[in-house]
Order: sequence, then C-alpha cells, then structure tokens
Amino acid sequence: MKVFVYDLDKCNGCHNCQIACKDEHVDNDWSPIAKPQPDTGHFWCKVDEEVCGKTPLVRVNYLSHHCNHCDNAPCVKFAPEAIYKRDDGLVIIDPEAAKGNKDILKACPYGEIYWNEELQTPQKCTGCAHLLDDGWSVPRCVDACCTGALRFGEEEDFADELANAEVLRPECGTAPRVYYLNKPKRFVAATVVDIDADEVVIGAKATLFAVDDEAEVAAVQTDELGDFFIENVEPGTYRLVVEKEGYLTQSLDVDLTVKDQSFPEFQFFAEPVIA
Repeated sequence: MKVFVYDLDKCNGCHNCQIACKDEHVDNDWSPIAKPQPDTGHFWCKVDEEVCGKTPLVRVNYLSHHCNHCDNAPCVKFAPEAIYKRDDGLVIIDPEAAKGNKDILKACPYGEIYWNEELQTPQKCTGCAHLLDDGWSVPRCVDACCTGALRFGEEEDFADELANAEVLRPECGTAPRVYYLNKPKRFVAATVVDIDADEVVIGAKATLFAVDDEAEVAAVQTDELGDFFIENVEPGTYRLVVEKEGYLTQSLDVDLTVKDQSFPEFQFFAEPVIA
C-alpha cells in the first residue's frame, strides 16, 4: 500500500508541487481516473503558508496537503457506487458515476474535494493514478519536489520514519495515508531592550517554565542582537523569566495554546543604583 510522506523541515515553500498538479490535470482528460481540472478554483495539491510571530521575530511554516487517501475514507462510505479505493491505497472518484452528486463534498472532513461546475462532478487528488498505471513511480507533485520534502512509496519502506510521523486531524478517525514529519510546535521569542540605555541586552538568560508544575522547559541566552528564540515547545501556558546581573528580573505569562508568541521590544531595566 502506498503512502505520502511530507517532511516540513525540508519544505521551502516553492509551490512546485502545487504547480505540477495544475500542469498535469488542467485541460487534460485522464478518464476513467479523472476529468480535466478547471483553470481556477481547484487545488488538488495546495501549499499553505503560515507566518508565526511578529516582525522581525518570525518563522514561516509551509504545509502541503491534498486528499489523504484514507483507509477509512468517509467519501467511500458516503458514495460507494462512485468512489473506490484501489489496491495500492489511492482513493478515486469515478467522474462519470459521481456526476451530479455535489453532496459528496460534504463527506470529506478535510475539505479536499472540489466541485467542477462545468462538468457537474466532484474532483480531487488522484495520486496521479493514471501515471502510476503507465509506469511512473511517483505522482507529479512528488516528482516536482526539489528539496525531497514530499515523497511517495510503499508503506514498509518508510516504517522507521512513520513511527514518529503525524497525520492531519487524527480525531476524524479516517486513517489517512498522508504522513507528516517534523511538524513545528510552538515558539516564544523576544528582543530584550535596555530602555534607559536605548540598546539591546546581550547575554540575558531567558527561561521558560511550565505553569502547572513550575518545571523548567528550556533556557537560552540573548544573542548579539538581543534576540532569543525558544522553539519546539508543546502548546500550553508558560511563565517566561528573563534575567541578567545588573538588571531587574522580568517575568510574564505566555499563552502558547493556540499560536506562537514574540515580543519585538521586551523592556528590560537596570537595577537602580543606591547611593
């Protein structure tokens, strides 16, 4: 059974996979696997870009996604007369059998099925099954990936990596066959600034503590620009403590439950001199 494996650490956001999908399917009829994809509106393979933090303390994450070719595919259950799962694991919508059935779109919890208004049929990623049947070893999106972020092959060949892989929205219970490696966690970042001196503070220690048990999660020092990044933090609430000899210790609560946090100007104050 085939699987897709996507390594987020290797993706540079070039969108080659998305463009290659368009090149392969727009205006090309690959019946009985798929009818032509429209010029616009469909993204059978799509790269999402997420900018995290605040300028200049930002990270950009890219996520390529398409049909998950689920083992427990809701679309197959919804319309078994029109959608089927191949022996290699790819889920295919028969463009003729599914014609006129727009309700099929509602069956996908990931929103990866599109409606072709002109042809009056639902469509999605086919894993380029027509190419695989013609002797290709990988779909066009994988073939176009210049960094090796997107791969395709037999599940057993990726067994070691899949032990640490994730799937999108596992709570859906669909058993996706698209796996993700190195999915980014949360980060907290700041530029520590001595307000009175109007300069950055180098070598300040920033420590992140868990709120529930006060355990130390990570500790770093500000660099030559006064910046620090604490990365790969699990979502949750934390207390950030910044300290350096000669300065007043500063602390604040940081909520990383939903998104990353960055503070472009973390104000730091020198200890008052007592005459």
